[in-house]
Amino acid sequence: MKQYTLLLAEDEPFLGKVVKESLEKKGYAVMLAPDGKQAWQLYTSFEFDMCILDVMMPYKDGFTLAAQIRQANPKIPLMFLTAKADIRDVTQGYASGGNDYLKKPFSLDELFLRVAELLKRASPENQPADEFTIGSYSFSPKRQELKDSDGTIVKLSHKESQLLVLLLQNKNLVMDRKATLLKLWGDDNFFNTRNMDVYITRLRKKLHKDPAIEIVNIRGFGYKLIC
Repeated sequence: MKQYTLLLAEDEPFLGKVVKESLEKKGYAVMLAPDGKQAWQLYTSFEFDMCILDVMMPYKDGFTLAAQIRQANPKIPLMFLTAKADIRDVTQGYASGGNDYLKKPFSLDELFLRVAELLKRASPENQPADEFTIGSYSFSPKRQELKDSDGTIVKLSHKESQLLVLLLQNKNLVMDRKATLLKLWGDDNFFNTRNMDVYITRLRKKLHKDPAIEIVNIRGFGYKLIC
């Protein structure tokens, strides 16, 4: 079984030590940097499978570091650990290339679950197929577009494409609302829940030409794609 190597950038010595040792007990190899500058030096010197970055760090903040890492490697999973909870900070985190956003204080069990999930999603066998068939439509996640039976192409946003991939991976099953929010938005708060509902409505409109396709709201649980 592959041992994953993680880069942890955290300027609080006690928290960095606890997180590093806890992840190592779970079987990960972890390299700890106390600031953004040293984290970047480690990143350019070693190969990592994932990066866990504090936001408020000396010399180089986590958002700046994430943008540099993302430019060097578009696919490596990036997670932020931060006490900053403002929605603008969360938005900036995702804009800089982050995949997940864990707010302090957090439980180690939640950290373990999110790390495992990000690594699982990044593995080659879990990458989206080049093209899906959805009823009379064909869907290309890479091109972010739907093509109907007449050849008409409808463009999708990045978030719409991500959401449709998850619906397809759970086709004819209930796609759990909270798990989806955590995967795509990093938080299951009211704002993000309403945001996801808007994207679901947009997808329904873009798939309306095939009446056999339904995205059903299973109240209290999530959504189900029927096709």
